[in-house]
Amino acid sequence: MTDSVVLGVKQLGFPWFTQDPFLFCVHHNDAYPAGNDQLGPAASLAGRNIGMDFDGKDGWRMYHGDVVPGFPRHPHRGFETISIVRTGYIDHSDSLGATARIGKGDVQWMTAGKGVVHSEMFPLVEKDAPNPCEFFQIWLNLPRADKMVDPYFTMLWDAAVPEPSFEDADGRTTRVRVVAGALADSTAPAPPPNSWASRAEADIAVWTINMDANATFTLPPAAVGTNRTVYFFDGDSMTIGGRNLTEHLGVMVRADVECPLVNGDSPGQLLVLQGRPIGEPVAHYGPFVMNTGAEIQQAMIDYRRTEFGGWPWDRDDPVHPGDKGRFAIHSAGGAEDTPSD
Repeated sequence: MTDSVVLGVKQLGFPWFTQDPFLFCVHHNDAYPAGNDQLGPAASLAGRNIGMDFDGKDGWRMYHGDVVPGFPRHPHRGFETISIVRTGYIDHSDSLGATARIGKGDVQWMTAGKGVVHSEMFPLVEKDAPNPCEFFQIWLNLPRADKMVDPYFTMLWDAAVPEPSFEDADGRTTRVRVVAGALADSTAPAPPPNSWASRAEADIAVWTINMDANATFTLPPAAVGTNRTVYFFDGDSMTIGGRNLTEHLGVMVRADVECPLVNGDSPGQLLVLQGRPIGEPVAHYGPFVMNTGAEIQQAMIDYRRTEFGGWPWDRDDPVHPGDKGRFAIHSAGGAEDTPSD
């Protein structure tokens, strides 16, 4: 296999770089300590820039939270968020009255559309043990035709997300969680109805991959014209499409040919983001992603005027009781069964 599979390699920053139709990808991985009665860290916050704590002191961050870590209420318009929770919990609340607690492999896929305000807080529910929290948040763009659709979120509970296993010739295993798209005989749950991913021609795939030490696996080809990025974020080394990596990097590869993966001497993990480009102008300002600067200005005006439905909660950073299990209540009032914890 030659290096022609590889189109480019980039450092993993905070956030990671992305290709159209993706706008943003960040890997949160915080080693939170035991929690207190308010579901915040039972530890001193001295030396932290509270309200803007992104330094990773002691291996964790408060982000924009001042009691509970996370992101208190903030608006979005014009794109989607995909939150893949690997460990820990996220408490979601929004301006339409929807709320949820997700974790343990769950995925929340939210179409912001014409506008929604939400909060994403990370409750530290364990008082006598650490509260590790690891998740990906991915922003997927919406085409012009769908930027002003009604907001909507879909829950992909852990048990509903397929995770096929593949054994190589030496008996080493690769496990793939198929959050979006299809792989072999496994198809992800349906995304929200107005998602770019709901169109078959969009060729969207979101996969997390866990490989045994020295395992081999081959990504199958996708459609011509599709963008594919493979992020190597955990492990000592990985060969992607013939390029040997000894540091964690993002690799842009040709999507229309097979891409062999050869892991190094320790377990390795990757994220794959794949999709056909939307190919429209992107105007981006903070939490708004539109096609023109004038549309960004209108988004700001609309938010000041309507607050995208107002805020029905009694605090900017609502969290659920520590003993509350995973659940979701949608803006239309429908409640989903709580998965077994």
